[in-house]
Amino acid sequence: MQDAGGLEIIGCEMAEYGEWSRKGATLSHVTARKEYGVGEDFIVTGINAGKLEYREGAVHGNPYIRVLRRQLEAYIVEELGDEYLRCWQAKTELRDITLEMAELRKRLDELEARRAQIEGRD
Repeated sequence: MQDAGGLEIIGCEMAEYGEWSRKGATLSHVTARKEYGVGEDFIVTGINAGKLEYREGAVHGNPYIRVLRRQLEAYIVEELGDEYLRCWQAKTELRDITLEMAELRKRLDELEARRAQIEGRD
């Protein structure tokens, strides 16, 4: 990327218009720990290095840092490697699948119990 004077701008790509408000495009430092195994220090280092844009927020008086998922993933690949990112993405997907399967099993049990009750087998 170059500025108006033709000089190269070094740093992260700036956020697209509306990216901060797009569902799933941002995540908090707490979610980043769960999904990618990186802590607040890693994110702050990325912010200070100019690799990550951020916004500050607070929920019930508890402050958090919000970053763009796209930039965080690029920073993780740069600092920790592509294999690290793919491994954590696989772990996160596996956790989500396991949770969804448990919910479906519970719902199936409820439906089977209701069917038995209606059929009078209870």
